[in-house]
Amino acid sequence: MSSLLDKRRAGVLLHITSLPGRGECGDLGREAYNFVNFLHDAGVSVWQTLPLGMPHGDGSPYQCLSAHAGNPALISIDWLVEKGWIQNSERCGDCGSSREFGKSCLIGKAFQGFQLQADADERKDFEQFCRDKSSWLDDFALFIALRNVFAQKSWNEWPEELKQRNADSLKEARHLLKAVLDGIKFEQYVFFRQWHELKAFAAQKDVLLFGDIPIFVSYDSADVWANREVFKLNQSGEMDVVAGVPPDYFSEKGQRWGNPHYDWDYLQKTGFKWWLDRLDSQYEMFDILRIDHFRGFEASWEIPAHEDTAINGKWVRAPGRELLLTIQKAFPSLSLVAEDLGIITEEVEALRDDFHLPGMKILQFAFDGNNNNPYLPMNYHHNCVAYTGTHDNDTTLGWFENLSDTEKQRIYDYLGWSSMPMPNALIHAAIASVANLAIIPMQDVLRLGSADRMNTPGTVVGNWRWRFDWSQLTGDKVGYLSHLIRMFGR
Repeated sequence: MSSLLDKRRAGVLLHITSLPGRGECGDLGREAYNFVNFLHDAGVSVWQTLPLGMPHGDGSPYQCLSAHAGNPALISIDWLVEKGWIQNSERCGDCGSSREFGKSCLIGKAFQGFQLQADADERKDFEQFCRDKSSWLDDFALFIALRNVFAQKSWNEWPEELKQRNADSLKEARHLLKAVLDGIKFEQYVFFRQWHELKAFAAQKDVLLFGDIPIFVSYDSADVWANREVFKLNQSGEMDVVAGVPPDYFSEKGQRWGNPHYDWDYLQKTGFKWWLDRLDSQYEMFDILRIDHFRGFEASWEIPAHEDTAINGKWVRAPGRELLLTIQKAFPSLSLVAEDLGIITEEVEALRDDFHLPGMKILQFAFDGNNNNPYLPMNYHHNCVAYTGTHDNDTTLGWFENLSDTEKQRIYDYLGWSSMPMPNALIHAAIASVANLAIIPMQDVLRLGSADRMNTPGTVVGNWRWRFDWSQLTGDKVGYLSHLIRMFGR
């Protein structure tokens, strides 16, 4: 595995949608470059994002329509204007109440402009992109087009011949929808061009991009529709068991995610090709990758599909060692981080440690009065990633304000900095720790409270919408972060 994580670094966790800007969510335009400049100037060398896939209606980046495709909502319209493929004054008429539809409409107009004005090199570049990505792009484009035809219904509710991927029916659909398919492929072309330009800029500024791979994929996705043999589905294509986690710190009823489980026997027989292809797409985009729910490589929590909660499930083993050996051979320089939170057994720890993968240490979990708590800084080792909190936690300030006086006192007794306010005290502890990488959520950099939380596990409303404003990033906050990074050799 890569040596990128062998030296001391500091990072900031901020999803692209949380960037400032004019649209409904942040994008890959000017503000993303401004953010890279901020990181560079502060001495931060890692930018961690959430998954960049195309989400369903709830906006969760952990439930996407494809494991490969990028989210068109992140496309910068200004970039398309600069290319001359669309005019700055361009409008789409009455697009209804959906701004996302409005952006899609504008990208569609940009495709018309591209077809009229793109030079020969750009046309060849688009054609080459479509060829290079055809292993997933062709199915994805058809999946999205058909999903639009059938009013966003899940693929298992489509007409039987399309649900079952009858060859003649697919051929006819590709013919009838060719113009639509080309437009969807253009969206992906633009997304990846914009992303790779941003990645190149970040590299110039010595900022590594840290991505996130949800271990499971959504049932309603191009991946499941086009690769049904990879997943545990019955003959009609439905799920008898779904994924989730048992009751834990985050939820007393556990979390019923509803994703399909993998048919690990099939995957192993095929040399884990589906997983290698998935990692190849992400490795092209990121310098470091986090495997979300890493413990699923050792065993997964299988819940009967008819259960409403995750309480009544069971652990089912997975061939994680064989998979990681295959990944290691295929991608010898890949930097992986194991999201090892929740119920972690000795077997999971052994799998992580045998492959020298850094795990995650969350300071908000540390102060329960147990000296052996693995999240206490005194119990860290170098090969780990320290966080004040993650996207699933409350902000550190919000978390602290909801503690009892006794709990607050216990934290300050341990840290020894009773005069240092939160979240600064926890930021100091993370950056001062021996962990090679320390990641601070942007909300903590900005010292924000619970109202600015990104996600509350177990809920589906009001998440993933948080955005910051540059006016919140005052000089003293940047100075404090930069001072700690210099002082602790990151």
